[in-house]
Amino acid sequence: MSFRNISITGLLLAAGAVASTAHGATDPSFLLAASSDNFGSYFPSYLANGYFSTMTSPRGTEPSRAYMVAFMDYGKGDISRPAAIPGWSEIDYNPGGGWINSTRLDKKIFADYAQTLDMHDGTLTTSYRFDYANKSTDVKVVTFVSQADNHLAATQISITPHFDGSVELTFPIRLWSEHQPRFPIGSMTGDQMIAAVIASGQNLDNKPIPTPDRAAVWYPGYTQVLSSDGDTKQLTLWLDGRAKEGLSMAEAAAVQLPSSLDIQSVKLDKTSDLLSLHITAKVKSGTTYAFTKYLAASRQDWGGAAKDDIALATQARQTGFTTLLARHQAAWHALWQSDIVVDGDPQVQKAVHSDLYYLLSNTTVGTAWPMGACALTPNYAGHAFWDSDSWVFPALLLLHPERAKPIVMFRNRTMQPARERALQYGAKGTMYPWEADPQTGVDNTPHFAYGVYREIHVNADIAIAQWQYYLASGDTAWLKQYGWPVIHDVAEFWTSRVTYNQAKDRYEIMHVTSPDEAYDDVPNDSFTNAAARKALLIAIEAAKLVGQPTNPKWSEIASKMYIPFLEKEQRHLDFDESVPHDKITWMGSSLAWLMYPNLDLGMSDTVRRNDFDFQLHELIVHGDDPNEMMMVMLAVGASELGDNKSAGDWIQRNLVGFLKAPFNVRTETVANNAGYILATSAGFVQSMVYGLTGLRIDDKGLDAAYAPQLPPSWKSLTLRHVSFQGKVYDITVQRDASGKATLIRQPL
Repeated sequence: MSFRNISITGLLLAAGAVASTAHGATDPSFLLAASSDNFGSYFPSYLANGYFSTMTSPRGTEPSRAYMVAFMDYGKGDISRPAAIPGWSEIDYNPGGGWINSTRLDKKIFADYAQTLDMHDGTLTTSYRFDYANKSTDVKVVTFVSQADNHLAATQISITPHFDGSVELTFPIRLWSEHQPRFPIGSMTGDQMIAAVIASGQNLDNKPIPTPDRAAVWYPGYTQVLSSDGDTKQLTLWLDGRAKEGLSMAEAAAVQLPSSLDIQSVKLDKTSDLLSLHITAKVKSGTTYAFTKYLAASRQDWGGAAKDDIALATQARQTGFTTLLARHQAAWHALWQSDIVVDGDPQVQKAVHSDLYYLLSNTTVGTAWPMGACALTPNYAGHAFWDSDSWVFPALLLLHPERAKPIVMFRNRTMQPARERALQYGAKGTMYPWEADPQTGVDNTPHFAYGVYREIHVNADIAIAQWQYYLASGDTAWLKQYGWPVIHDVAEFWTSRVTYNQAKDRYEIMHVTSPDEAYDDVPNDSFTNAAARKALLIAIEAAKLVGQPTNPKWSEIASKMYIPFLEKEQRHLDFDESVPHDKITWMGSSLAWLMYPNLDLGMSDTVRRNDFDFQLHELIVHGDDPNEMMMVMLAVGASELGDNKSAGDWIQRNLVGFLKAPFNVRTETVANNAGYILATSAGFVQSMVYGLTGLRIDDKGLDAAYAPQLPPSWKSLTLRHVSFQGKVYDITVQRDASGKATLIRQPL
């Protein structure tokens, strides 16, 4: 499969200009700032365009890890994991007394420090006065990964020395060593893994910010550099590499020096750690010199080898930093035409924008790659979970359908390994894995977590997402060619996985792991059974649309599917009453998930209230350090109940502790530092798109299934440029003359 570079047309540039005018790059809700107060607790963000990335760093110049979409290391005995590609954004500067990147972070040394992540422009800008060894230099660094030219990135350092003399600069491509120790996580039990981590001098405990508390397990994979070189006359660097036991990749850099620079020497440094151009030059006091590194990157099935990247990088240099930056900014501005606008709560607005930024930074167009659970980082080993289908996909579907589509296309592309896995477990159809490798679709669940092979609701979640894409697009041709095969084989899986209880004349699903994962190997998990029933009903409807026969068992099973319910208390059970509900978990209960938009199990208002109240009770009694995936759902549940104050309170609760400074990186829980989890960003977005609006994507269309809600202090909520079945709308929740929240759809 080959995915070509997608460039932005003049039309998109014009659209971006409109978006820029509408919002303005200085809108504070798009700006996240770091100060010198963050030096000791800097939780890095990243710059990315869905295809490759770089992590941010305090100085804006340090060697930083970078990753590429579905570019995986397949080390022996290990699970697949994202291979860190050679770091490309590093630049170093030495005015004569010491190198910037080797000098300690100190407020006096890095004076007047400021760093801004501009999410509207997709840029990181860092500035400070480097005061060290009796020499002072004003420094400004601007870095971006192009949203317009997907193979390109650039970083520019501008220096204004306050002295006459000689300076040095280096422009490295950083060659990472293989992470040590590596553990055979593909075969280790949980106890073995913990013992190995402890023996290595590490632990898995929560740690102070910003130290990752699971780095011992979610370490990056390895890219071996096969060949590399540079040219001191052409000011270029290049390399060809390969992920361990994986795909090939390439990078090339072209450096642009200021025309006024008095160059003394240019050297090529080649070591086991870096490939670099080393510049020595004379500078004059008060003169500003801008140095730019242009980077081109590619991987197997996306671009070419290093020689092709050299051509891209040198062409970028000819185009120039200003033009490339403007194209990149225009592409981001066009994306922000589809937006969520909160009038009345600046904090929520900024959080919404940061969550959308992280989602958009990891999306591709016209591909069949999913999004790793933790974006372009090694957390959760870059695997595709149900997060992609039930969390990220719905959050993008109405605002950016073209960026949601690769998620459903991935499931079609990887049907064969899912079929083989079904056979492995004695099932029919497709049995998608809990953790799928994003390139191959093959099961890569760690052995220590292998109990989650029973967390089979993922198969229903996948079918539901396929159907949602059809409903939102109205594309019957797509449904027939891509969606229907997935939906059909998932339905066949469920026919082979259910058990008929003759005594009670009902179908049951035994031996499953609940979404509240501490409950492993339980009978009749309510979320799983309800999702399976929905997948079967979807298959019946889809078959009619594409003119295919249905399996009579689908209807029979769906009509008799058992969903545990407690008549006396008029609420659902998490699973069979025979299983004690008494464990301390991240979530307390999974009943809130029955209300979540992708499933939206039908129930009376009384049952809905009782389910919600039980969820809150269990979160207090049996919850510990609640998972953010649970917390973001509660605003949706409160909205369905018509409780606008509670919905607003839960939205506020999701601003506390989960957003790590300075760049609003969401972490799995308040206490841990497992960051970049896209499901939680998507969940917060869903609380706006589906929660407060009351909208659902169902057989009625974009259905106002619940009354809209507006938190008491808000003036309005607007979804800008919503796309549904070929039409575009602005959808606003605002109060009428009586103060009641109303939903207004404005066709565009």
